[in-house]
Amino acid sequence: MKTITFILMVLLSMTIFAQVEKIEPPFWWAGMQHSEVQLMVYGQDIAQYEVAFANTIQITDVVKTENPNYMFVTINTKNVDAGTYELQFLKDDTILGTQSYELKARRDHSASRKGFDSSDLIYLVMPDRFSNGNSDNDSTDDTIEEVNRAELSGRHGGDIQGIINHLDYLDELGVTALWSTPLLEDNEPIHSYHTYAQSDYYKIDPRYGTNDDYKRLASELHQRDMKLLMDYVTNHWGSKHWMIQDLPSKDWINFWDSDENGFERSSHRMTTQFDSNASESDKKACMNGWFDTSMPDINQKNPLVLTYLIQNAIWWVEFTDLDGFRVDTYSYNDKEGIAKWTKAIMDEYPKLNIAGEVWMHNQAQMAYWQKDSKIGAIDNYNSHLPTVMDFTLHDALILMFAEDEQGWDKGMLRAYENFANDFLYPDINNILVFAGNHDTNRINEIYKADLNTYKMIMTMVATVRGIPQVYYGDELGMGGNKDLKGDGDIRHDFPGGWEGDPINAFTAEGRTPGQTAFFEFSKKVFNWRKSKSAIHKGKTMQFVPENNVYVYFRYTDEERVMVVINNNPEAQTLELKRFKEMIKLHTSGWDILSEQQISLENTLQVDGKTAMIIEF
Repeated sequence: MKTITFILMVLLSMTIFAQVEKIEPPFWWAGMQHSEVQLMVYGQDIAQYEVAFANTIQITDVVKTENPNYMFVTINTKNVDAGTYELQFLKDDTILGTQSYELKARRDHSASRKGFDSSDLIYLVMPDRFSNGNSDNDSTDDTIEEVNRAELSGRHGGDIQGIINHLDYLDELGVTALWSTPLLEDNEPIHSYHTYAQSDYYKIDPRYGTNDDYKRLASELHQRDMKLLMDYVTNHWGSKHWMIQDLPSKDWINFWDSDENGFERSSHRMTTQFDSNASESDKKACMNGWFDTSMPDINQKNPLVLTYLIQNAIWWVEFTDLDGFRVDTYSYNDKEGIAKWTKAIMDEYPKLNIAGEVWMHNQAQMAYWQKDSKIGAIDNYNSHLPTVMDFTLHDALILMFAEDEQGWDKGMLRAYENFANDFLYPDINNILVFAGNHDTNRINEIYKADLNTYKMIMTMVATVRGIPQVYYGDELGMGGNKDLKGDGDIRHDFPGGWEGDPINAFTAEGRTPGQTAFFEFSKKVFNWRKSKSAIHKGKTMQFVPENNVYVYFRYTDEERVMVVINNNPEAQTLELKRFKEMIKLHTSGWDILSEQQISLENTLQVDGKTAMIIEF
């Protein structure tokens, strides 16, 4: 009889082990400020059991939802040493099985890691379109969409190894930080290459590589004194996410009863987040609506959801050794929820940086979302978000260089007026500036790959206040028009990233003469920028543009730089006495673009459609 009882106990123990399909986070770290960890335990009818730890770790709360396949177990890891601990599953006080849970040792100085800042230049890549370093993972057994490079919106096979293979190219270009669009698994049957409809938040998409490959990418970057940003999506998940397929609770997502799947498309009217005159129905239509049919809107008002997202982001920082985040569709999130998410991460890593996508076209509305905003304070709101993206400057960049005549508000006046509103931002150096990204028409398409225009644009991006970001391929003159051909046209493969490509722009000898001209200019400006404190942290003084010529200075007590951008097709002569309060007693300077000594005594001759960066 005893033998039979023992066998039954063993069989029951094996059953419970089979029932535990996932525990997330899969492990944690000792010594974290975020020491209370909520374990999401998933398995068939797992909620019928009680749980306990066999040793030191204390369970402080257990939440069971309407779905019996979930338990949310909160543990206290404070003052608990790194090691492996046993989570017990019990029924009627009988232990039916155990599951190991590990607390790892943290890296030294992990909490004080320094994020990206205005001394950096960020390079944005779409991994599927950058380089195929491992053709063996182009299609995998556990993902639906297979590689099809002939399809503009299909999977092309780029991966993490492809990025690692070309880090020396980025280093030569002058890049100091890498932002990759999302790398987590996206198992949608079509259009999964952009990876914004993620299906597993603890797993790198196997077509890109493995979790360890991602960690290796961070290590390879750090060996080159470069940084890694993770593109994080808090607002929506993919429809094929395993938790969406078996919701822990109906309110895990913003569920609309008008549709059997809960779908209702967002109105995208983000101004309802702070409009004091907005109706409740309009607020709900924007904030609770889904981003797309394949991207269910996540409900950050649910505390289980919010904790899951906070822990997941912290887990990736610790696991990968990240230097920061770029957060997709930041202002579409529940604003109180996303503020708590941001604060929790910044509390754990006070020197980290997070850039939020706030795609708005008004400086006051964008400034609302930056940490300690006085505009946000009017609404008793603080996002705790260090960095916002300068979409109003982008709006100006795509228009003003086609306007040869200035007028009252055209041409270079657009730039001047943008920077005239800098007073609205609480931290003007933490503004991400860019001429294009994976969602916008290529800047070189807009301006017909005109090298002189590109030079003026990149001169501005590299020298104004804030953190410059460059989109892969812009440094080669790459074009693309999403309005005519769809998003795939602004996301072409990098030439040379695939074996057999007729052009290999990763090498000097492989570039066309046109690509070489774009690259060499970019390389010169980006590398020059690395050591210029006046550009990184200096103040700005700008002068009202005249005759479509814009002049501004970046300066500290020790260093100053004069930037001249002549958007007029004709050469212009500047009377330098107008700029005496900045030039002071200097009689000459060095133009880093033309590599010539420049007299600053009386007048300055500037060729048409030309930029100058003059060091004193």
